[in-house]
Amino acid sequence: MATSPPPASGPPNGDAPLAAPAPTAEPGNKWWTLVAVCLGTFMLLLDITVINVALPDIQQALGSSFAGLQWIVDVYALTLAALLLPAGSLADLYGRRLLYVIGLAVFTIASLLCGVSVSTLMLQISRGAQGVGGAIMFSVSLALLADAFRGKDRGVAFGVWGAITGLAVAIGPLLGGALTSGLSWRWIFFINLPIGIIAVVLTFGRVRESRVAHARRPDLPGFIVFTLALSSLVYGLIESNERSFSDTRVVGCLVGAGVLLVVFILIEMRVPHPMFALSLFRLPTFSGGAVAAVGISASLFSILLYLVLYLQDVLGYSAFNTGLRLLLVSGGIMLTTPAAGRLSSHIPVRFLIGPGLLLVGIGLLLMRGLDAGSSWTHLIPGMLIAGAGTGLVNPPLASTAVGVVTPERAGMASGINSTFRQIGIATGIALLGTLFTGKVTADVLAQTQRVPGLSGKGQRLADAIQSGNDRGAVAALPPAQRGTVERIIRGSFTAGLDRILLVAAIIALAASVIAFATIRSKDFAARRPGGPAA
Repeated sequence: MATSPPPASGPPNGDAPLAAPAPTAEPGNKWWTLVAVCLGTFMLLLDITVINVALPDIQQALGSSFAGLQWIVDVYALTLAALLLPAGSLADLYGRRLLYVIGLAVFTIASLLCGVSVSTLMLQISRGAQGVGGAIMFSVSLALLADAFRGKDRGVAFGVWGAITGLAVAIGPLLGGALTSGLSWRWIFFINLPIGIIAVVLTFGRVRESRVAHARRPDLPGFIVFTLALSSLVYGLIESNERSFSDTRVVGCLVGAGVLLVVFILIEMRVPHPMFALSLFRLPTFSGGAVAAVGISASLFSILLYLVLYLQDVLGYSAFNTGLRLLLVSGGIMLTTPAAGRLSSHIPVRFLIGPGLLLVGIGLLLMRGLDAGSSWTHLIPGMLIAGAGTGLVNPPLASTAVGVVTPERAGMASGINSTFRQIGIATGIALLGTLFTGKVTADVLAQTQRVPGLSGKGQRLADAIQSGNDRGAVAALPPAQRGTVERIIRGSFTAGLDRILLVAAIIALAASVIAFATIRSKDFAARRPGGPAA
């Protein structure tokens, strides 16, 4: 639910056209290619959506801190964001089938390591390795389909692939909840093993190799500096949870991220074949699409982590019941996505992206107003409306990224848009986490100061909430204090959630205004069949 795949409108890697693959003697089989690509995509997207509902169980099993949970999600987004474009360039150079198999193998082995993790650090490192494999698969999957299929069959293949991605997004929370509640959180990773092995065997045996003649090597300096800048930014934001924005380490990380970003821009302006073609951002529509990609990811998709913690840690629902309730968001997405896909061929896409983000913002605002006595039903209208808004945004946003560039630059354009989605996830979760932690801690300290016998215990209680051990902290108190402390915990948690729902709504609403103002029909390079209306 947190990530959308690159669009089917062009190659998701490099900036070379798909029309000129190097000759190959391997015949392959296009329908088996579709099966292999769909298996990899299903596994990749399923693992993104199932992780949220398992986080509270992971926190209990591994003793993870709140910052540790953030890193479990963010390290995946970071490696995905950093490696999408370089992986595509390597695939063009050395062969898409080869890189796809490598991506599948890395992802599958990393899934095994995630499943057997005995510490938070081991799980974080393994999730980072999953991101490496996921980036390779992400960048190559559609290029394999585009090379294998022509004419009417290509539309059928992309339609099937799109249906599989929708299925993975829709059932992810429910399947993740069922596996976590019925077996263990480890099975959300173990389920990837048979899928990955079958996909590797199919790809080796049935998929034709293809590569681009005169492919360009990856922009290594740009990749290194971009990765360091993004990592420094996210690290600084997450560290501010436990320290403060005035802490020397936090300030150093944030300043370092800014300096590295400037260095990255200078590198991209000077290298002959940059990872990010900065000239693309001169097109208002391309920049508006990038803002929309960050906006949707940094708002609704980032808030899901905190909604899961609320449903499980505060309201006490199981992982399965939490996944069942999150189907309301998936249902909203599935309700409007088909209509948005059809409408994007007939009306200017800003009339879908702008209003879609507006609905996301409204939905997040409707989720506010929680207090210690609230039930989960308070969230229902907001979940449905935010999901419906997301369904309006996703299809035209994917097409917009490539619709404003010439075909030979479509791969880079779609890759940049996908990268901005991951940047939104990584920075959104980190920023919201900082604001949430600050509000919860301040609220707990203020309330415990007013209760006889609890003065001086506020910080310990706030730490217990962040570590998911609030029930243990309550059980350790004298019976006479437990009811009061439970109300303080629920009230403080909902106050923190209320704050970040407001911030997430502001992000979505601001992205809506910017997208509506900057996405212009006249910027589209050419009207393509099935593409956005120009």
